[in-house]
Amino acid sequence: MLSFYAAKIKIIFPSKKYVISKFFRNIAPKITLKTIDMKRIFISMTGIITCMNLMAQTPVSFYPQENDQDINIDTHLVIVFDQTVKTGSKGMITVTDKTTRKVVDRIDMSIPAGPTEGQPKNPNAVYTPVPYIYKVENVTNRNTRPGTPSGAAKEDKRKYQKTIIGGFSDAFHFYPVICHGNKATIYLHNNMLECGHEYEIKISKGTIEGWNGKKSWTFRTKKNAPSADLRHIVVAADGSGDFSTLQGAMDWIPDSLPSEASRKKVFVKNGDYEELVYFRNKRFVTIQGESMDGVVVHYPNNEVFNPHPVDIKTNEQKGTFPSRRAAVAADNCADMIFKDITFKTDCKGQAEGFLLNGERNFAENVHVIGDGDALQVNGSAYWLNCVIDGGGDTVLGRGPSYFNHCTLSSYGAFMWIRNTRENHGNIFNDCTFKGLGKDAVIVRLPDNKGRNYPDAECVLLNCTLDGVPSEGFGPIDESASTANLLEFNSHDRKGKTIDISKRNKHVRQLDALKDAETIGKYSNASWVLNW
Repeated sequence: MLSFYAAKIKIIFPSKKYVISKFFRNIAPKITLKTIDMKRIFISMTGIITCMNLMAQTPVSFYPQENDQDINIDTHLVIVFDQTVKTGSKGMITVTDKTTRKVVDRIDMSIPAGPTEGQPKNPNAVYTPVPYIYKVENVTNRNTRPGTPSGAAKEDKRKYQKTIIGGFSDAFHFYPVICHGNKATIYLHNNMLECGHEYEIKISKGTIEGWNGKKSWTFRTKKNAPSADLRHIVVAADGSGDFSTLQGAMDWIPDSLPSEASRKKVFVKNGDYEELVYFRNKRFVTIQGESMDGVVVHYPNNEVFNPHPVDIKTNEQKGTFPSRRAAVAADNCADMIFKDITFKTDCKGQAEGFLLNGERNFAENVHVIGDGDALQVNGSAYWLNCVIDGGGDTVLGRGPSYFNHCTLSSYGAFMWIRNTRENHGNIFNDCTFKGLGKDAVIVRLPDNKGRNYPDAECVLLNCTLDGVPSEGFGPIDESASTANLLEFNSHDRKGKTIDISKRNKHVRQLDALKDAETIGKYSNASWVLNW
């Protein structure tokens, strides 16, 4: 006798002809009560049993584990299941201080993570009437309501998941649970856990599809935070470092360190860091990964998910309202060093992998992956041996930026430069441009709703062009005809000089002899960046 078990249903096949029970037929109405062959019933049963299994997810491990000690206060909660899982749309995640019995964090999964469509244009939106003020204050989810307006923006009262990151009280939309394969990662509101506390986690049914949740499990955080005197701290995704996230490390570092002598270094071990990173007012900090390809900091963020305030226009001028759409943003930061690391957005649209605002910042062996506006730079920055991949307007901002031995790839225009006459634009020395689409021109300066950038500047020195259209630059509106677009010794990947006979008329070709002084100046990063 052959028996099958599906949940509480027992199905018996007593002979060469097989009959389905009435109860089983109610589950699979397409299967009739008549006798059928073994092959057909086996296929039907396999499909039904598979569906039932998908609705009965079983966790195989938790992080932190039950009664774990010395857990970092910036930890995510990770649950590994026996099969593929999906994020649910109901249920609660609750964190309680086990000593005081106070609920320190609560996430309602019925609240959507964030917008999925772009917000309507507001014809009454204005540029911020006063420059945005970057206050030095300790603003976190523990002491401030997420969504509290800063600057001139009005409060966005739409009901989405919100968390304060890096002191930005207006808050970011975020995903409380992100599932990949059989792993679910739970993101608590930032900065809610404290050192030396024991926490109880409760997850109700609906948080993960097909899982009944967990009544509770507990863990204890590290007794103390790293000493304020430390100059070198370690980030490790597996929890073995001083912090588990880059954001946690940057939150620990004080604002506006006074000098090079006080510089602090954040060393990030190889690992996958899926986190939304935003920090501001940092100075004299080095962020160095273990390897460029081994350390990937990324998040699914863009202008739709974290849009600009509907009542405030954005621009490239100093003092504009801060952007929240980048995967990683260093805002109002100076004298920073970024090395051996990848910053990446997982979204399409206006989506920076890295947004850098500030002065005298340096990046080496940094890989930036984005879509539109993949890298936005406002303020002076030097880029050495970096890789920048984007979908179009791949480098955006007012600069100045000096790129040395960098590789850029783009499906659309490589840049939309927006510098004013106050500073230089984007200078490329011995860089490689890889065009991935028919519109992959170096620069475009079209009319921008009645505005343009007549002082925009782009200079190419000894660069390799691969897949770049013959016109090289454009479209360039007449309102930007005074832009300073210079090119010297561009060649293809085999070293052959590029045919410039069809170049855009607004581009000036430099001569090695006649323009030696100009070439010399633009070859000098200190002259370009005013360092």
